[in-house]
Amino acid sequence: MARSGLLIDYEYCTGCHTCAVACKQEHGYPPGKWGIKVTEYVLEGFNDKVHVDYIPFPTDLCDLCAKRVKAGEQPACVKHCMAGCMYYGPISDLAKQMGKKPKHVLFAPR
Repeated sequence: MARSGLLIDYEYCTGCHTCAVACKQEHGYPPGKWGIKVTEYVLEGFNDKVHVDYIPFPTDLCDLCAKRVKAGEQPACVKHCMAGCMYYGPISDLAKQMGKKPKHVLFAPR
């Protein structure tokens, strides 16, 4: 069986935190614990403008919703991503998709 992963196209992430909330609810994590956490990266002073990227970053607690995936469902973060910028699948397929444009993060836990 091919190893699976999570591809995040952070060019389109709006920072809504829906992925983090869905993960937290799916796994019942207590306050302060996250399976995926959205980080805000601010670049100031570029042509007198401010640019903000939101980067959802899976933590060591992320198991890509193994129970959901085993039942034929997508990970909770992918299912609930309002921007539609998260993808789950075989790493080889995700890597090909990643090569088509910049601003992607590929997460592939063991």
